[in-house]
Amino acid sequence: MERTTLKLRGMSCASCGRSIEEAIASVIGVNECIVNFGAELAMVEYDSGKTNVKAIQEAVNEAGYSAFPLQQQNPTAEQDTLEKRRESRETRELTRKVVVSGILSVIIVIGSIPMMTGLDVPFIPMWLHESWVQLILTIPMFWCGLSFYTNAWKALKRHAATMDTLVALGTSTAFIYSLFPTFFPSLFISQGLRADVYYEASSVIIALILLGKLLESRAKKQTGEAIRKLIGLQAKTARLIRNGQEIDIPIEEVQIDDVILVRPGEKIPVDGEVVDGTSTIDESMVTGESVAVKKQLGDEVIGATINKTGSFKFKTTRVGKDTVIAQIVQLVQQAQGSKAPIQRLADQVTGFFVPVVIAIALLTFIIWFNIMGNLAIALTTTVGVLIIACPCALGLATPTSVMVGTGKGAENGILIKGADSLELAHQIKIIVLDKTGTITQGKPTVTDFITVNGTTNSNEIKLLELAASVERNSEHPLAEAVVRYAKTQGLTSNITSNITSNITSNFQSLTGSGVQGIVDNYLVQIGTQQWMSELDINTQSLEPEKERLEYLGKTAIYIAVDGKIQGLMGIADAVKPTSIQAIKALQKMGLEVVMLTGDNHRTAATIAQEVGIKRILAEVRPEQKTATVKELQREGKIVAMVGDGINDAPALAQADVGIAIGTGTDVAIAASDITLISGDLRGLVTAIQLSHATIRNIRQNLFFAFIYNVAGIPIAAGILFPFFGWLLNPIIAGAAMAFSSVSVLTNALRLRNFKPNTNLI
Repeated sequence: MERTTLKLRGMSCASCGRSIEEAIASVIGVNECIVNFGAELAMVEYDSGKTNVKAIQEAVNEAGYSAFPLQQQNPTAEQDTLEKRRESRETRELTRKVVVSGILSVIIVIGSIPMMTGLDVPFIPMWLHESWVQLILTIPMFWCGLSFYTNAWKALKRHAATMDTLVALGTSTAFIYSLFPTFFPSLFISQGLRADVYYEASSVIIALILLGKLLESRAKKQTGEAIRKLIGLQAKTARLIRNGQEIDIPIEEVQIDDVILVRPGEKIPVDGEVVDGTSTIDESMVTGESVAVKKQLGDEVIGATINKTGSFKFKTTRVGKDTVIAQIVQLVQQAQGSKAPIQRLADQVTGFFVPVVIAIALLTFIIWFNIMGNLAIALTTTVGVLIIACPCALGLATPTSVMVGTGKGAENGILIKGADSLELAHQIKIIVLDKTGTITQGKPTVTDFITVNGTTNSNEIKLLELAASVERNSEHPLAEAVVRYAKTQGLTSNITSNITSNITSNFQSLTGSGVQGIVDNYLVQIGTQQWMSELDINTQSLEPEKERLEYLGKTAIYIAVDGKIQGLMGIADAVKPTSIQAIKALQKMGLEVVMLTGDNHRTAATIAQEVGIKRILAEVRPEQKTATVKELQREGKIVAMVGDGINDAPALAQADVGIAIGTGTDVAIAASDITLISGDLRGLVTAIQLSHATIRNIRQNLFFAFIYNVAGIPIAAGILFPFFGWLLNPIIAGAAMAFSSVSVLTNALRLRNFKPNTNLI
């Protein structure tokens, strides 16, 4: 299975999106298709052995629309410029039509005032009242609204109905009816009817809907502003060091392992690793953190971030689509193109909305014509129903909020993979925090080293050398801590070179237990007390020291040589400065916070007490984490898991919402639903608050959209006439329809003002 994202053209309402979904889904080999009307995107999963992107595009073209693959290889490339030019061209054309239609409709309405009021208005020329003049002024209006009629005709050819169908029917009905009193007024007068025309209804409705489309178009651009900001962050050129010379080259030509020079105030072009110099870098546009980060030899730098103080050189490690900023853009685009479960009801309604509205309009005409025998009333109500009904508000209610919400998340260093994750996050009741790298800094340090044979220098150095020689074969953070400690303690000896040169044979790593291997014919085993017990190694001599270390919140690991205990190490992993604040904030929000760790209960309890967590799940091996999450889910609550390591990935996937620490492994990030780029747990608080704000905004939009149609259609059909003698003027119906989508978009844009509640943190 492969995935592609298509940019769509020609959609006018949510019904169009449904038509495109059906067209793409009919292609053999397509597994899933999601069309986002608000973002004008189609996310398609297909079997590359059965179909291809070209076949999918052809299906969209046959449905009366157009589509082309969204270029994600280089998000700063010329496609974005071309897209902006196209949008500007379309906006200018639409603005021109709004101006022309607005001027003409105002003149037509002024000329219709005597007819509508029954009064002679002195300042209005008599010739402007003439139906022939009104007809001549109305004809250009159909050029302004030509897209409505062409799209309606395309929909008719494929046996579909859209918002354009309603507009075309409504305005055409009013226009065609008006032709009869214009050309044959005597027919009406002989029947005792007034030879009234409704050209002003057709013209004003077209003008108002065009105005609504213009406002909607501008609002849509604002909902996608986050993507544009991200795309605009990247540098355009890079200063390459080649053969001792500095050469400025386009960013597209940068390759992996190139050496780039960055001066103060410049943007870092791509991702890499510092090889010379030091500086501080503003990474706020990626992580959301405003404090500049110090970078020195060996540190990673991220493309699009800003160099603040010193000059430095770095070797590139990721370019093009593989850079962090490119991946963020892709993730945000993916999230903005996805659908939230809350949108299903709106999708079901829009599926049959237009045909039902047409049926209601016909029924309205029949009822009023039979009851009143008045063609004018029957026509007014029928046109009113056709014009006021609009599925656009329903189609925009969810995706626009999701677009703004996910974009706002990206601005705050929170990557949300899909709308379903964003929606589910507001229902979280239990948050499981992995201890190492999530609550703590994930950089363990050896603080204590005790040997059975005393503290003579030779004993310590030899044992450290053996331990570090075995541990250097492991990638576990505790192993790295042991190797670092051994090197720092052996500065006056050859321990560093010995560790590197010593050959470890029969190396084994037992997940959750420890490591072992043979060095210089010694069998060295390093791990937990439980593992030592399983190996029948007596640890009694160091038991008091182990209890002391655990009481202090440190992890105790034993070192055995040839089956006998020889030493004990105490390893501490400092709590992140912001973890306590974040955990308190989560608890204030009514969430139960659970700490998950492989450490023993005593060490876990010390850390938990420090950060304010009451529920602890300790001595949980990596392979048991998934089962632990399942147990919590059996309590009937939505469970979120937060972790950073490879061994957290299965648990992240099992949780209802998996949240990865962005400073962790790629595997954990890939398995998660939400990623906190900075690694700061306060981002978790912001993510949940953002979820609540977005879902609240979506519900408001859906309420506005549903109540508008539920109340508007009956009023347009004349339900108030028997009680108050009042009928809805089609012009007012047109205005209401035009601004229904604008009101939903405006409400969605309020999310751009979202700020986390700092009182909780």
